[in-house]
Amino acid sequence: MNDLRLILAKSDGTPLIQHLKDVAMVAEVLAHHLGLSVEIARKGAHLHDIGKTSCIFQQKLVGINPPFKKSFRHEIASLFFLSLLQDKEERCAVIEMVAAHHRSICNDMPKRGLLGLLDLEDKYPHCFELHSEGFEQWSQEALGILHELGWETHPITMDEARSNYQEAVDYCSSLGRNCSQWKGLLMAADHFASGLDGQTEDTLRKLFIIPDLSYYRNRRSELYPLSLLSADDERKHTLVTAPTGAGKTDFLLRRCRGRVFYTLPFQASINAMYDRLKADLQDTDAQIYPLHAASILKLNGDYERILSRHVGASIKVLTPHQIAALAFGLKGYEVTALDIRGCDVILDEIHTYRKETQAMVLKIVEILIALGCRIHIGTATMPTDLYIGLLRLLGGETAVYEVKLPKEVLKGFDRHTIHKVGSMEDVGPVIQKAVEQGQKILMVCNQVKRAQQLYQDVIGKYPAIPTLLVHSRFKRGHRAQLELELKERYNQCQGPCIVVSTQVVEVSLDISFDLMLTECAPIDALIQRFGRINRKRSLETIGQTKSIYVIAPPENEKEALPYELEILQRSYSSLPHCEVLHEADVQQLLDSVYPEVMALDIDMLTVFQEGKWVMKKLKHNPKSALFETLDINSACCLMEKDQEVYENGSFAERTLLEIPVARSITQRNNLTPITCGVHPFLIPDQAYDSKLGLLEEFAVPRYYKSFEIF
Repeated sequence: MNDLRLILAKSDGTPLIQHLKDVAMVAEVLAHHLGLSVEIARKGAHLHDIGKTSCIFQQKLVGINPPFKKSFRHEIASLFFLSLLQDKEERCAVIEMVAAHHRSICNDMPKRGLLGLLDLEDKYPHCFELHSEGFEQWSQEALGILHELGWETHPITMDEARSNYQEAVDYCSSLGRNCSQWKGLLMAADHFASGLDGQTEDTLRKLFIIPDLSYYRNRRSELYPLSLLSADDERKHTLVTAPTGAGKTDFLLRRCRGRVFYTLPFQASINAMYDRLKADLQDTDAQIYPLHAASILKLNGDYERILSRHVGASIKVLTPHQIAALAFGLKGYEVTALDIRGCDVILDEIHTYRKETQAMVLKIVEILIALGCRIHIGTATMPTDLYIGLLRLLGGETAVYEVKLPKEVLKGFDRHTIHKVGSMEDVGPVIQKAVEQGQKILMVCNQVKRAQQLYQDVIGKYPAIPTLLVHSRFKRGHRAQLELELKERYNQCQGPCIVVSTQVVEVSLDISFDLMLTECAPIDALIQRFGRINRKRSLETIGQTKSIYVIAPPENEKEALPYELEILQRSYSSLPHCEVLHEADVQQLLDSVYPEVMALDIDMLTVFQEGKWVMKKLKHNPKSALFETLDINSACCLMEKDQEVYENGSFAERTLLEIPVARSITQRNNLTPITCGVHPFLIPDQAYDSKLGLLEEFAVPRYYKSFEIF
């Protein structure tokens, strides 16, 4: 028998026995905290990769991979050792841990050659023979490793291995519809241990720490009326409707009793909330991590970056789309279900009137309830239909602590005088006067292209005034710098400045400007934008207002995008003109624009219906139809000049270079992807400017350096 430490788990030289020890260590801790059998967790962790002792896998690690062996799956070879477990219940749990920890058991991504256990069984009549090649030799090494790990072993014959394999196939074939906790546990443990080689044991002590939120329970101020209200109501869930600056964040956190998942809709708002929580809770043991595509840029070193993606954090700040993997059964949804079970979930700023998004919010809440979560919802605006739907889902008044501020308190939040104007040009004199008075000006456009043009117009007219453009289509590295500049320079500057932005400034950015010029948006989005003006209240400024100028809607549907023209027209008509916008009237305005909002029926697209999981156990969906409908920033672009650095760079280095875009942009412009990282689509170098971001008019193949006409 070879030296067992020469049998490797990965091409980086990690010994298999060490990897199995690390995964088992994590699995035991997870099982303990999550109420699952520690013993089964350990056994499944030991067996999940034992098939890597196969000579075929060891050869693959050094680049020897004959074409006919491309379909070898080490997890299938690991199943040959099931008979070392005497208990049938244990074997079933271990099959769930082992068989699908890399691939769905069926219909994964066959076009890319990603076949699971049942696919291989159907496609390759000799699947067992392929995976058992050389079994007589390598099984002895596998048993040697298991013996070193404390197992009682016996020699396993080829017939016994075949029987074990068939038992796994039969079990997977017979599975009904459900979500596997055991698969989720193994995937979480495996990813955790793989990312933290050498630091696993120390890191485990930092998992599942209940955050000490007493900081928020001890803060009281007349400026923040929600801080004066008790959060100790015995009802499980929370619904808070209150204006920006009323102390909503503190109140929602005061309602939490366990680990916290804090959701916000935009990357910028997630970053801002993460910074705030880190500062507020720096003297506690709370482990706080942001989770979005560029969260790596907010974290210090590989250690924190790895932890941010794993289970057990005290507080995670993320988007609802990331939790939505639960609803659509995307890869790894079992891990999310396991991690979030029984936790406090804050859904902040879910002011959505779009039927697709509203449907997703309702489905997420339905699943979270089934997972025993405590749900706390806060927003400045909410459609009445959505409010009623949420209240019903959460169990009604007996289960939900509803908080709304009385009219006399809302009067103290009357901060804006609204002016309706026909065009940008109409506001020219107003902007000139504001610049002369040293005011901070915020201009908001609905489309990136128009924001870019407005920015160029502004710097042409006011070249000496500090001016910043912020939108979603910058390199992630540039975007992080812009957000920091917005927060630390423009938000705090004493003289005049101008910020041009898109919808990214609508929520949870702690910035306060003196004057706003905004294109007309749906009334709920406008209310959120207004919250960036005159945000910093004091006892002396209560009752004072600042001006907001709303541009009339365009005349055609194309210019109205991403919104419906009819909604823009109704929103514009509902606004007062040259009058104060009263907070007490906001709900009435909302209901006048949206007298009835019907959520899209998405049950056919989801894996959770009528209170139960309806996807086959150990299976996942490779993509979500609803995600495609939402057309969220689900793709990335990459400059041609950055390709070599990207291909040879680390995960962190790659992230800096990625430009998030909606997938429709890549399809519309027929862009070409590269085959590494997140498979970003190449754009010509002239399609990106460090001040303007992505320039879509140049993001077409004819501007590629390599473009040739055949």
